[in-house]
Amino acid sequence: MLGEFLHEPRVAYFSMEVALRSDIPTYSGGLGILAGDTLRSSADLSLPLVGVSLVSRAGYFKQTIDADGRQHEEAAHWNPESAARRLDAKIAVRIEGRAVWIGAWLFVLESDLGGRAPIILLDTDLEENRPEDREITHYLYGGDEAYRLKQEMVLGIGGVRLLHALGFDISTYHMNEGHSALLGIELLRRRAYLPVGPGPAGPAPGKVNYDIPSVRALCRFTTHTPLEVAHDHFSYDLVTKLFDDLVDMQTLRSLAGDENLNTTRLALNLSDFVNGVGPRHAEVARQMFPGYQVRAISNGVHPHTWAASSFHDLYNRYVPGWCHEPELLMRAYSIPNVEIAQAHAAAKRTLIERVRTLTGVGLDPKVAIVGFARRMTAYKRPDLLFSNLDRLRSIARAHPLQVVMAGKAHPHDEEGKHLIELLHVHARAISDCIPVVYLPDYDLALAQTLVAGADLWLNTPLAPLEASGTSGMKAALNAVPSLSVLDGWWVEGCIEGLTGWAIGDGQPTGERDAEDLYSKLEQVVLPLFYGNSADVGGWARVMKGAICLNGSFFHSHRMMRRYATEAYLR
Repeated sequence: MLGEFLHEPRVAYFSMEVALRSDIPTYSGGLGILAGDTLRSSADLSLPLVGVSLVSRAGYFKQTIDADGRQHEEAAHWNPESAARRLDAKIAVRIEGRAVWIGAWLFVLESDLGGRAPIILLDTDLEENRPEDREITHYLYGGDEAYRLKQEMVLGIGGVRLLHALGFDISTYHMNEGHSALLGIELLRRRAYLPVGPGPAGPAPGKVNYDIPSVRALCRFTTHTPLEVAHDHFSYDLVTKLFDDLVDMQTLRSLAGDENLNTTRLALNLSDFVNGVGPRHAEVARQMFPGYQVRAISNGVHPHTWAASSFHDLYNRYVPGWCHEPELLMRAYSIPNVEIAQAHAAAKRTLIERVRTLTGVGLDPKVAIVGFARRMTAYKRPDLLFSNLDRLRSIARAHPLQVVMAGKAHPHDEEGKHLIELLHVHARAISDCIPVVYLPDYDLALAQTLVAGADLWLNTPLAPLEASGTSGMKAALNAVPSLSVLDGWWVEGCIEGLTGWAIGDGQPTGERDAEDLYSKLEQVVLPLFYGNSADVGGWARVMKGAICLNGSFFHSHRMMRRYATEAYLR
């Protein structure tokens, strides 16, 4: 099976997490889902990629929420044998002075269009290793700083070595965020050389040099976050303790920073193509890292994965070929309004049934559903909608609404977990007039149901901290317009009143955002939804705008074609 993928040079796409299937917990959220969509589109388009990630045998975590809204976490174990094939090759990486052996599993992602993409899942749970080393690839983003650095050594250094051991011919290395930046260290080690002589101004005899330009020519880097705290930093004391002599410390400090090992800076210095995930984010990244050229390739989502089955049927009838050329969705304006409404009603019924199954709450199919789901953390401001409960009640008396929310907080993010509790407090406070439900254990399958079944997609980050945000793109494929802060992808995607609506003016203070959110809901969005505005057929126009103008552009096929032409074929 592996042999079919070894006959041509491939791009090695490294990502700490990747969403292979909903029931395989090798992802935590948006970054992993984007990685999965990237590889699905590469299979659709027959682009020669090979994914490299961790097997994450215990997953990210399974979320349960108690009656008081407190999040509880438990391991999400899975058996790789249920979906992947163990490969024979093993390599070792020296960590803390001992050999840690790394094996691999092959997961083949099969495209609905006939393509196939190999994904290598790295695994240290081998008999050759100590008990503590066997757990390095168990918990996605788990453990302390040392555990995280060990994982990144396995991913970056071990991933390069295993690809070579398996016989892959790698033409390009693509680092999806800085977690895999240590692959550059392994590439430098492979290109170390001793100078022939000191020369007039050259290095001293015997000092190892590294062919940095040749490594840069091989590497591409996508950065995903404007949050400084989200970029990995490791103390050099820890690096010295864990690393064997891969490269000398002077070289490492010159590439990764003097104070600590900054994996983002390491990736920036070892890549000849760097991009943010949208124009706004690229601008912010250039401000964060002055002196680096950061291009922009806007994120996209996989059309076949994120369009609900009712929309699959609709597009197949009216826009044949849309799965391979999602740009054709611009022609969806020709679809009769009533058929778009029927397709959405089917997706909404599915969501309502899922809500009933998970929570016992019955939602009204005739009442607007506002959807909100993402990682629960402070800058996402999931509580913005509930800033003024009296105002929200007043809006609901005139225009009824229902709210469906979901999302996980990182186990170490106490503020994020408190926000989930706070949302449950707000839900109880307004339960007399607005049904608010919080769906536990947000995963790929739940996301597919929620983005398709909501009537309006809400996103309220504090600008400019949203690098992209792809949930609204997924909603657009299902004719669901967005009401969102002008940040991330929405700076590009928002055409006021045609694809959705903007909240605020995109300024970092966010002072206007809550008031603007309420005003848009009360005066524009909900009146249009219920058809009591002068704009007859206005909601249908916005639904079509979401498909034709956003769904036709913000897809991973367009994203991958740009990576191929601008990054991989340089």
